[in-house]
Amino acid sequence: QVRLVESGGGLVQAGGSLRLSCAASGRTFSSYAMGWFRQAPGKEREFVAAISWSGGSTYYADSVKGRFTISRDNAKNTVYLQMNSLKPEDTAVYYCAVTYGSSWSSREYEYDYWGQGTQVTVSS
Repeated sequence: QVRLVESGGGLVQAGGSLRLSCAASGRTFSSYAMGWFRQAPGKEREFVAAISWSGGSTYYADSVKGRFTISRDNAKNTVYLQMNSLKPEDTAVYYCAVTYGSSWSSREYEYDYWGQGTQVTVSS
């Protein structure tokens, strides 16, 4: 069993930055890949970024590549999502998740546990 708690969301103007955090407790955090997803109002949840267990490999959706950076601190059991140059279309609830069975994945169904989400709102 693992518990994931996101924080760091809020309201920001377009062009601004936010840093999301996801604190994990329970099962060994450092052995598993982590991902960030988001869900905008009226839309399906979509992949944003993922990071391998060691942090050595990262993966991004095309829509955020070059603007967002995923990282992790295994000593702190925390994964981060640094979001720069935010756009109104980045407005969504952001979720972190852990996958036990994959080195990384962009597919929701491959993730085993999810956090409760944190709201990010970007005003124009």
